[in-house]
Amino acid sequence: MPSLSKKVFFANYAFHIYENVYEPAEDSFLFAENLEVEQGHAVIDMGTGCGILGIIAAGKASQTLAVDISPYAIHCAKENAKLNRVADEMFFMQGDLFATVRLGEKFDLILFNAPYLPSKRGEESSWLRRAWAGGGDGRQIIDRFICEAPKYLERNGRIFLMQSTLSDVSLTLQKLEKKNMKASIVAKQALPFFETIVLVRAEL
Repeated sequence: MPSLSKKVFFANYAFHIYENVYEPAEDSFLFAENLEVEQGHAVIDMGTGCGILGIIAAGKASQTLAVDISPYAIHCAKENAKLNRVADEMFFMQGDLFATVRLGEKFDLILFNAPYLPSKRGEESSWLRRAWAGGGDGRQIIDRFICEAPKYLERNGRIFLMQSTLSDVSLTLQKLEKKNMKASIVAKQALPFFETIVLVRAEL
């Protein structure tokens, strides 16, 4: 059983953060503040971490699937779903992006606070580092996600993707448009060291 590291609050929600799990930061809160979930939506919270986005979405969604490659994150998200009384409205799946999601299953909304920071080879060696390490140009996971995600969207479905200007936001917009999606920036926040985090919205 992983040990509890700290407790984080957002609006009326509380989240226990365990060892080896990404602690919600500016990107998580910017994403949560701009989350658009309609009543009855089917939602995937990809890279769920502590579960913050999926748990908030579960208040309106008819189905919320939380996915993470890390077993520590899945354990943490399950505990936080119980803590915030939405465990019965959520499903949890450990896997690498869509590897464990049944092909043909469709969702109205796919959320992904991606590993978007440029990283050196080997920096993704721990579960915690895998939450932010995006390869040499920061796009290793982002590009895989963009390639796969549209196949799992309902007609008029939407993607919300968080990334950094350090990993080329304009290229993300181009790649989404090549997937016949209308893409735009819906929120951004400047951070120290010449970095801005950006929330991209794309719709089929």
